[in-house]
Amino acid sequence: MTDPALTDPALTDPALTDRATAWTPDQPIVAIKDVHKSFGDLEVLKGVSLEVRKGEVVCIIGPSGSGKSTLIRCINALTDIQGGSITVEGQEVHAKNLDKLALRKKVGMVFQQYNLFPHKTALQNVMMAPIKVLKEDRSEVEGRARALLRKVRLEGKEDSYPGELSGGQQQRVAIARSLAMRPDIMLFDEVTAALDPETVKEVLVTIKDLAREGMTCILVTHEMGFAREIADHIYFTDRGVIVEHGPPATFFDQASDPRTREFLSQIL
Repeated sequence: MTDPALTDPALTDPALTDRATAWTPDQPIVAIKDVHKSFGDLEVLKGVSLEVRKGEVVCIIGPSGSGKSTLIRCINALTDIQGGSITVEGQEVHAKNLDKLALRKKVGMVFQQYNLFPHKTALQNVMMAPIKVLKEDRSEVEGRARALLRKVRLEGKEDSYPGELSGGQQQRVAIARSLAMRPDIMLFDEVTAALDPETVKEVLVTIKDLAREGMTCILVTHEMGFAREIADHIYFTDRGVIVEHGPPATFFDQASDPRTREFLSQIL
């Protein structure tokens, strides 16, 4: 599977224009209001609303099929919506004439599967989108890509191909690749789900470093200890709705909804 940033025909369509409105850092950087999404007769999101402030780390947790991954894919316009509104820095994500290139520059996304090009080295994978999509200077991009690989603790692996890297190393290349677009927001969709236990920690440490540096992060995760440690706010979703939310201390220790308490009792 290839990176959506490289395959979406809308990225280079000059007819599309940016629908961004005036936005200031005191406003939510991501605002989701009454979002509905169905796949056929199955309603996956049933009026979801949440806000994320610049520099915040938000974790979305819940059982499989509760709409978590669908929700963050909607933030990046990888999945459309049937109702409601999602804005990123004041830009309506699902406007008819959305400039997807402008959006993808603002919002990076890392998936459960690494989606690296197997015939490209780690360095080439990181460099590809800025060069091919943004048309940036190769030498400048290479310097930035090498710095990003150092940032995710992969110095010395620049010339390695994905098949020569562990799952955790491949996922860190995928994180560096998203960061190469210099986004303001990073979305992580269960990025440790396909990893063996020995490599989960190295990916979580990389995300933790980003959060500490002030990157706005929205994560779908099953790593409850990690969510408790890193999140500013946690949302619990079930059957397409947000059941309960709050800061980690309140959420984990004083959950009020019976469904939340049941879920936490099964996984903690």
